Amino acid sequence: MIIDGLQYANWSEKIFRQMREGGVDAVHVTIAYHENFRETVLNIEKWNRWFEHYPDLILKGRWASDIDHARETGRTAIFFGFQNPSPIEDDIGLVEVLHDLGARFMQLSYNNQSLLATGCYEAEDPGITRMGRQVIKEMNRVGMVVDMSHSADRSTIEAAEISDRPIAITHANPHAWQPALRNKRDEVIRAVTENGGMLGFSLYPHHLKGKGACTLEDFCRMIAETADRFGVDHLGIGSDLCQDQPDSVVEWMRVGRWTKDIDYGEGSASAPGFPPMPDWFRDNRDFGNIESGLRAVGMSDTEIAGLMGGNWYRFFEENFTGVPGR
Repeated sequence: MIIDGLQYANWSEKIFRQMREGGVDAVHVTIAYHENFRETVLNIEKWNRWFEHYPDLILKGRWASDIDHARETGRTAIFFGFQNPSPIEDDIGLVEVLHDLGARFMQLSYNNQSLLATGCYEAEDPGITRMGRQVIKEMNRVGMVVDMSHSADRSTIEAAEISDRPIAITHANPHAWQPALRNKRDEVIRAVTENGGMLGFSLYPHHLKGKGACTLEDFCRMIAETADRFGVDHLGIGSDLCQDQPDSVVEWMRVGRWTKDIDYGEGSASAPGFPPMPDWFRDNRDFGNIESGLRAVGMSDTEIAGLMGGNWYRFFEENFTGVPGR
């Protein structure tokens, strides 16, 4: 089983076919960065058309059992998520509405302060806001996963403690391995995993040691060492694959509507653009390289099966449905 904890590709029939060639059973896809509710609904409409046009390749995922159906029928299950809480605007009632429409993950912040939590680019992190506490409670109730991939340290630790359900960091790596603003310090990873949450390892070059020159062995050794420290059952892949996206999309990710200036982020001082991917992971057909790399650094078949998809499957199964009686 192969499950990817996050992608934001420039979706096309080519990519859907590559998913099938790579044996990818499920993907959590970003359908909103800075979009409001109505704009997010338009993105869902776009995905509905893709489900209609490519029924032999993809299907809409709502529950873990949809992954079983996808595997049985040779397709990839697509699960929706947001990298910002902007789709709920300032209305907690939209959490349930969007879950009904298929949303299964929502980050409480992107890089900046939101109404709910603090992003990792802010100088100060006051933690989860009053509204954030209420939204976490509502996400727990309906079965929408709290994602803290872009959030700052205190906010992430507090979210893990406040949430009645396990939370996720769907796409990041340990800060100790590669010091990047988006990578996570040990105390953050510990807070998430000790509460039953998940960390998805990112292939985005700015989060890799050596960036695009990172070797497969270095990446897989990092995974093995993280498993030794925090437990393999709480780890998976969240590639953050942005395949075929134009460089202008990086500017949209960082800038959205909040500034007129260019936000250079963790890249160079030049205009934002996508860095080159490692040559061993360019698209969905390359997940087998990660599996081989994990085996080469001494991980067992059972551990590898969990990392490549089994752990995400269990997490989906436990956390996408509502809480009875609440």
